[in-house]
Amino acid sequence: MISITEKTLQDLQFPTVLETISTICNTDIGKQKALEITPFRDKETLIQALLQTSEYVSSFQNNNAIPNHGFDAISHEIKFLAIEDSFLEVGSFRKIATLSSTVNFLLTYFKKFDDYYPNLNSRASQVELTKEIISSVDAIVDKYGEIKDNASPDLLNTRRDINVVRGKVNQSFGVSMTQYNSLGYLDDIKESFVQNRRVLAVLAMYRRKVKGSILGSSKTGSIAYIEPETTLKYSRELSNLEYEETEEINRILKQLSNDIRPFLPLLIQYQDFLSDIDVVAAKAKYANRINGIMPAITDNRRLYFRDAYHPILYLNNKQKQEITHPQTIELQQENRIIVISGPNAGGKTISLKTVGLLQLMLQSGMLIPVHERSETFLFDRILTDIGDNQSIENHLSTYSYRLKNMNYFLKKCNKKTLFLIDEFGTGSDPELGGALAEIFLEEFYHREAFGIITTHYSNLKLLANELPFATNANMMFDENSLEPLYKLALGQAGSSFTFEVALKNGIPFSLINRAKKKIEVGKVRFDKTIATLQKERSKMEKTSQMLKEEETKAREEGRKMETINIKIKQKLESYQELYDSNQKTIYVGQKIEDIANRYFNNKSKKDLIADFLKIIEIENSKRKKATPKEAKAIVEKKKEVVAEITVHVDEIRKEKKEKKLKPVIEKPKAILRLGDRVRMVDGKAVGTLDNIEKNKATVNYGAFLSKVNLDKLELVEAIKK
Repeated sequence: MISITEKTLQDLQFPTVLETISTICNTDIGKQKALEITPFRDKETLIQALLQTSEYVSSFQNNNAIPNHGFDAISHEIKFLAIEDSFLEVGSFRKIATLSSTVNFLLTYFKKFDDYYPNLNSRASQVELTKEIISSVDAIVDKYGEIKDNASPDLLNTRRDINVVRGKVNQSFGVSMTQYNSLGYLDDIKESFVQNRRVLAVLAMYRRKVKGSILGSSKTGSIAYIEPETTLKYSRELSNLEYEETEEINRILKQLSNDIRPFLPLLIQYQDFLSDIDVVAAKAKYANRINGIMPAITDNRRLYFRDAYHPILYLNNKQKQEITHPQTIELQQENRIIVISGPNAGGKTISLKTVGLLQLMLQSGMLIPVHERSETFLFDRILTDIGDNQSIENHLSTYSYRLKNMNYFLKKCNKKTLFLIDEFGTGSDPELGGALAEIFLEEFYHREAFGIITTHYSNLKLLANELPFATNANMMFDENSLEPLYKLALGQAGSSFTFEVALKNGIPFSLINRAKKKIEVGKVRFDKTIATLQKERSKMEKTSQMLKEEETKAREEGRKMETINIKIKQKLESYQELYDSNQKTIYVGQKIEDIANRYFNNKSKKDLIADFLKIIEIENSKRKKATPKEAKAIVEKKKEVVAEITVHVDEIRKEKKEKKLKPVIEKPKAILRLGDRVRMVDGKAVGTLDNIEKNKATVNYGAFLSKVNLDKLELVEAIKK
């Protein structure tokens, strides 16, 4: 039997979650029910509630959105119907009919879409569908919430008579008003209503001249309100008829109340069903906000929350547009207690609260923000000791209160318990309090309870290291900036970084050294060793991350290269086939060329035809007869290869054309002078320019002279001035 105390709910901020869900509900009853949510006492009901919420979440994504479940509460009507001979007002029946109609629609809907919502339909099938309530109300009350004229024969006759008499009242009143207005007895407003009766607005000085009954006067007394004598008779008749109408309506409402009264248990069930659906819908909308899912619930003793978020922190950070860091925590039979250590403000308490709150939410039928591969089992008790629990009312110190709490833990703790203790052992002398905390931890361990504790005590870190089924953990810190990384690392205790943090915050180094001398050398060395190990672990984490990234990049590059290689092979095969085909064509072409030469020489058509037939028979003997489908495939393949090559050839031609079209920028030709060293543009021999006559130049090559056009010479070396 699951039993979780109010203290645990408060410690883990469970009411804050309920308040958020309550605000999402559509109905007042749903809002109240949401605030009263507590963990389920049996597994079967819990699983049913979780599946209902999960199904409602799925309705947000599929095309079969669940219809509106809103309703006006009928709690007042239910109370009155429970009283014998009481009757409801006409408006109440309209609310009852609308409620019944909404329920009927939902029941029909869930039955129709049982494949999508089997668990919601299972809940709906507990409610009876009936149209009698709606038909009974619709026979008497119209859609505007008024009694119909034909609700009874007597009411129909009475209302007809009322309409006739009202016509007579208005007619007689109109005659009187015309008469007295022509005499100048009436005020400018002429008429008014007093006691729901039509009256003349008579000037006070003429009130005695108007026959009728005075029903009142204005505040200043300048106007008297008089019902004309001719109208009085009809007014009395109208009053009697209206009284008869009221009596008949009351009789009809009593009868209708008696007709509906047998359905009272069903109406209670209807309201309960719709308010339950309202709460399920609110849970589903909340799950959508926090990305909640339903993890696997197992009978094995294992709690595994992967990438778990604290829902309250997640929503607050989301509003502030800040990052929330997920945690991955695992507890199992071979690793059932985790001791988290490390500096303050590193996220130890949040990690501890995340596990407790998510387990609490799950056992209350809510989806939780974890990875889909997470799993857990159900605890009978969740015991918590979180925060400064100084009891002012009982005049207990923090330590006394915590000892009292530990005594309760010892009474209730067993293998179906999850205990969560923040700052374990604090509040007393470190040596003595730490020793007592160590004994408590050993006791919880031997009872096979699952638990998470946070501490700064070295002896508890050592104990966790010594116990086979317990483990140390630390909240990781950046080794350089000493800023928290909000990441839980299992397997190693955390240093409190006491002196490092003090130095970072400006405490003089000399004072820190003096403080170190005040305590045992062994403790300083132990804490320093842990701090060094944490720094090394942090470096390893970074290196591991870098290696993973490099590995991912290398795999991507490998996949790209493999794809390129396949494409290249395919192209080579295609080109080879085309090359072979072309070679064959060239070979046949050469044969035809030889035949053509022979025919040119001997002009023998007989030999020409014989040679042609010989070539064709030789070629046909090499061919394998292909089916039409295979032949078509070969042609298509050739077309593809030719098309691909044509594209490449076109590109090459385009490039060549562009090169040709580009203007060739020629270097300005040097002006040649006598004595310059020159050579022919297309030559290698160098000579001296001896003479220039018009466009002719004489070049001295030493052994001989040569006359050439000046344009065909280029400068090698100018004469030195």
